[in-house]
Amino acid sequence: MLNKTPKNDSNQGNALNMIGIGSLIKGDITSDGDLRIDGKIHGQVVSKSKIALGGTSEIIGNVTARSADISGKIDGDVEITETLFLRASSKINGNIKTGKLVIESGAVFNGNCQMVFKPLN
Repeated sequence: MLNKTPKNDSNQGNALNMIGIGSLIKGDITSDGDLRIDGKIHGQVVSKSKIALGGTSEIIGNVTARSADISGKIDGDVEITETLFLRASSKINGNIKTGKLVIESGAVFNGNCQMVFKPLN
């Protein structure tokens, strides 16, 4: 007999989702996996994993993720539970809340920053 029990896909959170140069998305994006964005998004971006914004990326809206590596532009608040990297070409206009923050020389950040320490369980 065939087993009709649904499988639990343990790799579901490892998916890589890409939004390429020239793409414009108007609306919110939510992902369990990693996000690579080189296009433009007008809406909230949420990932349970990592977000990487290339130098051509632009987000107008809030960004929430476990970790992030930013080279593009964000007009909105950024909340990262672990480490946030602001590369030299990044421009953030909004408040930042993160566990760890790394800022390269040349990065632009206009807003407040709150470092949130989460103890290991």
